[in-house]
Amino acid sequence: MLSQLLALLSDGRFHSGDDLGQILGVSRAAIWKQMKKLDELDIPYSSVKGKGYRLQDAIELLDQASIEQQMSDRLDRLDILLDVDSTNSWLYQRAPDHLGKRYAVLAEKQHQGRGRRGRHWVSPFGKNIYLSFLVTLPGTLAEQEGLSLMVAIALEKALLALGIEGAGLKWPNDVYIEDKKVAGILLEGCQTQPGFCQIVIGIGLNLALNQQDAERIEQPWTALRHYQPGLSRNTVAAVLLQQLNWAVDEFQRDGFGPWMAYWAERDVFYRKEVVLSGLAEPRYGVVKGVNRKGELLLQTTRGIEVVIAGELSVRPVN
Repeated sequence: MLSQLLALLSDGRFHSGDDLGQILGVSRAAIWKQMKKLDELDIPYSSVKGKGYRLQDAIELLDQASIEQQMSDRLDRLDILLDVDSTNSWLYQRAPDHLGKRYAVLAEKQHQGRGRRGRHWVSPFGKNIYLSFLVTLPGTLAEQEGLSLMVAIALEKALLALGIEGAGLKWPNDVYIEDKKVAGILLEGCQTQPGFCQIVIGIGLNLALNQQDAERIEQPWTALRHYQPGLSRNTVAAVLLQQLNWAVDEFQRDGFGPWMAYWAERDVFYRKEVVLSGLAEPRYGVVKGVNRKGELLLQTTRGIEVVIAGELSVRPVN
């Protein structure tokens, strides 16, 4: 009933308790109880005597039929969740039952959204894209190096398809627009049997964050509707899933190697001096691109050093 109620309120207008109850076939008291659940989801709303209830902001709820209709490639399974701790955790737990399948899950809200290195990913209800995508690939987990960079390229291509140009890529798996982070990627995998592994590709993509939503974000950020105000959340999800399907196919066929130059052209730190943090002491150098495995190439006083993806973070030198 809560999902049905949210669909009725998603226009951001006032709806009386009587009208809502009549449509849903329940009492006004039942509607009141459902509205209290919005507090648990941190969804701001107003209740005005004589007018009824309204959401603070109109929202576009995720719609499975709409997403699938906009995709030319089909997934084996697509689920949409109202609230979840983390889409990655949720899908990772179910991965063993879906070996060989391409299974995507989207959520309206995450209350324990995760970024790289244990960071929290801000995930307010009904505003952004919180997506996890399960794939099965031949070989070992070690042989899947470079996949996170292919996923970042898929994100950049999705933005282009949505009419948003100029996105940059930040090693190992972030997407930026105008030097502000718009998306992050988190890959988690397991070796299911000697010849295959399963990987959950997690993506958080900012679509409609505001300052209040983002007060816990500790770095410059941006959101897609700053550039395309009327952008549909369901269209973004469909285009992103389409590009992820393409990226996994491309990676499975040829690996990351053919995309090294493409990455370098869009690398926000390419040929720039940076500091790498995450070790006992910071490491300084100039970014020289990435190798066929997706590892960072850093020019230091000792020559070209190879930095393994996932161990370090990159920050510009002040």
